[in-house]
Amino acid sequence: MTVEKNRIITIANQKGGVGKTTTAINLATALAAIGERVLIVDLDPQGNASTGLGIDRRDRKLSSYDVLIGTHSVAEAALETAVPNLAIVPSTLDLLGFEMEISQQADRVFRLRKALNTDEARRFSYVLVDCPPSFNLLTMNAMAAAHSVLVPLQCEFFALEGLSQLLETISQVRQTVNPTLDIQGIVLTMFDARNNLAQQVVNDVRTHLGEKVYATLIPRNVRVSEAPSYGKPAILYDLKCAGSQAYLQLASEVIQRERQRKAA
Repeated sequence: MTVEKNRIITIANQKGGVGKTTTAINLATALAAIGERVLIVDLDPQGNASTGLGIDRRDRKLSSYDVLIGTHSVAEAALETAVPNLAIVPSTLDLLGFEMEISQQADRVFRLRKALNTDEARRFSYVLVDCPPSFNLLTMNAMAAAHSVLVPLQCEFFALEGLSQLLETISQVRQTVNPTLDIQGIVLTMFDARNNLAQQVVNDVRTHLGEKVYATLIPRNVRVSEAPSYGKPAILYDLKCAGSQAYLQLASEVIQRERQRKAA
């Protein structure tokens, strides 16, 4: 049987509250909706991606922690979600102890890369890794394993300052553990068209980073905020709301960029 190669995209920003997990859930759902086989790896000890996809904590018998310490495979830990074609390796609070447990191990940065380098993991066409809102060993594992990084960026005053720090981090990862790591794109989130500052942030980011910034703007949207409390992606909770439509457009852009990359 031929095993297809997958595309591993880490979704990262060291700042919290920028829509990182919301982007992971809804981008994964949109990709799954167009027929891609998608896996989310939840590397945030808070487990918001797992909760947002309706995975009860009692059902998380195995988690990304078990995968990282090497006792179980991705295939064993992955759970199917209510979204067809979308599975998740859930997170538990055990992840909080991961860094301390393996800090002396020579391969500590490459645990996720090793776990995803299997036939079972390669059956997913896309693997999205949801990182914690900090730059720690979990985020390093995600970036060491990934082909590219997708950066959600909130349309607020300090956005560019935080982005420059993240880009420097990506550069350091390239120099040390993953020389082929690329920036998949910057997605601007929580955009409020009524706010002049938000529009200024959009203009500044596009001026500095050009084509790396997706055309799609993810708007502030009450329905998107409500969806996780129902254990559903916004796209399932309310397909027609502005936030869901924006994530569908983002998925289309991601696919288009992948086609261009393969054709290059």
